[in-house]
Formats: sequence, C-alpha cells, structure tokens
Amino acid sequence: MKNFADRLLAQMKKMESPIVMGLDPLLSYIPEGILSKYQKETPEIAAGEAIYEFNCLLMDSVEGVIPAIKPQLAYYEMYGLSGLRAFSRTVAYAKKKDFLVIADGKRNDIGSTAEAYAAAFLGETRWSESSSTAVFDADALTVNAYLGIDGIQPFLDVCREKGKGIFILVRTSNPSAGDLQDVLLENKRPLYEHMAEKVHTWGLDLVGESGFSSVGAVVGATWPQQASTLRKIMPHALVLVPGYGAQGGSADSAAKNFDENGEGAIVNASRSLMCAYKKREDLKPMDFQKATFEEAVRMKKDLNDGIARMLGK
Repeated sequence: MKNFADRLLAQMKKMESPIVMGLDPLLSYIPEGILSKYQKETPEIAAGEAIYEFNCLLMDSVEGVIPAIKPQLAYYEMYGLSGLRAFSRTVAYAKKKDFLVIADGKRNDIGSTAEAYAAAFLGETRWSESSSTAVFDADALTVNAYLGIDGIQPFLDVCREKGKGIFILVRTSNPSAGDLQDVLLENKRPLYEHMAEKVHTWGLDLVGESGFSSVGAVVGATWPQQASTLRKIMPHALVLVPGYGAQGGSADSAAKNFDENGEGAIVNASRSLMCAYKKREDLKPMDFQKATFEEAVRMKKDLNDGIARMLGK
C-alpha cells in the first residue's frame, strides 16, 4: 500500500488545501432539525444517529475542498456504544467520499496493549488463526509517545505493513503544555525538542516518495516560535496543527509549521467549521452546509495566504 504521507500530500496538492476538518460532535452543535428526527429513540441511540447524519452532511458540504477529516474519539466515546458506532460509520462514509481519516485518540500504552490499539485503529483484529479484518480502519492515529519506543513500535510496525500513519504529540496547543513540555533537560534544551528528535529518528525508514514520513508530529498553531524550530528538527515529518480558529491560532502562526516549499503540514479546524452556521444571522440552522462550505473556502484562502507570506511571496 502507498505511503500515508504520500497519499495525504497528493490529496492536499490536488485540492490546494492544507485543511483537516475536525469532527468533534456535541449534541449542542447539531441543528434541531436533525435532532428532532430521532426523538422517539433512546437518548443513546438518538445521539449516535444524529451525530452520524450531521457528520455525513458536513463531509458532503466540503467534498473536494478539504482532503481529510479528524474525528476526536472522546466525543464519540462519551455517547457510549452508539457513539462508537457513529465513529465507525463516519470513518466508512469518509472513505467512500475519498477523505483520508485521522483518528484523534492520543493513544498511549506499552507492549501488548499498544499492539491492541494499533490493530484496532490502523491494522486488523484477528478473530481466529485464519480470519482477521480491519475494525475501525483509519488512515492515521494520534499517539502519545511519552512512554518511549516500546509504546510506539507497534504503531510503527502497522504503519509499515499497512501504509498507515501516526502523529506523535510534540508541542501541544493547550495553555498548560509548557508545564511539562518546556522543562529543560541537562543539555538546556526543552523536552519537546528532544521528543521532536525522536519523531525524526523513528520516522526515517517510513519516508515516502514525497520526502515526508508517515511518522508525523502534533504541533499547536498557538506556538509559532517553537514551530519554526521544530520544523528544522523534523524536516521529514508531516505536522498536524491544532489550535487554528476557535482556539486562537492564526494563519500566520500555523504557517510556521510548513517547510521552505510551503509543504509538510495540515491544519485542523473543528468548531469553526462544524458550528459556522451559528455565526451566520443570514442563514437558518438547517443551512449549516452552506455555512461550513463557505468557511472552508475562506479558511483555505486564509491559510494559503499565510503560507505565501511565510515564503515571502
């Protein structure tokens, strides 16, 4: 199977769009016109059905404009088995629509437990000696590597075998990230730079024809100064950039994660796309697809302009 980084970059170039749409559903995000369809169901079933319908309509609205989606698993797990079923159905629908899927689970464990996570989200689950199938079958997964290589190796193995990808937390966008990630080591370098070096090393034998590795990094758009340094430490890493839009990150700060050719990063937006209709007094709630499409087009231009400024164009 083709290298994940190559597949993602090809989609981004085709659409001239460095965007991944986060699908982090809360029931309060979903228009009443969808929620009311399922009011006769149990709350759990109603939630799952409404989330799935909303996700599908959101994807329909940005098909051809946004190359990838990023469902955050916590927003599905909180709705129980029905929520997880909505996640699984969302992944399947996304693949049918030719979106790449980054499952945002930030999984973190060691040994056989890490192998189980890797099998569940990226590889295959073995049912018997002669039978195995993909369960969630995402294209990539976010992972936490602060347990070391024995917690990452099972994911690397599946990436190599199945053409999948991982994004490792390096410098996150949350306000208190610096409490741990900025701690200085004996060599006076911050911990997040040491993690970036590990990401670079772990990903070297998964570099594709594009020059980028299927072992990527998560670097928040709210930390542009660190992003510039990390881009140099990880020249082959795809960078997943959260924090744009609702979390305060700008196009100019997000652009620091791209390389000298304006490549190598993808910027996430969740609420600003999912809830775009809530800022539009000229639209009714059930016109949310129009609002999401127009926000995606605006975001695409904003980010491409930011990248151009970073490159001095």
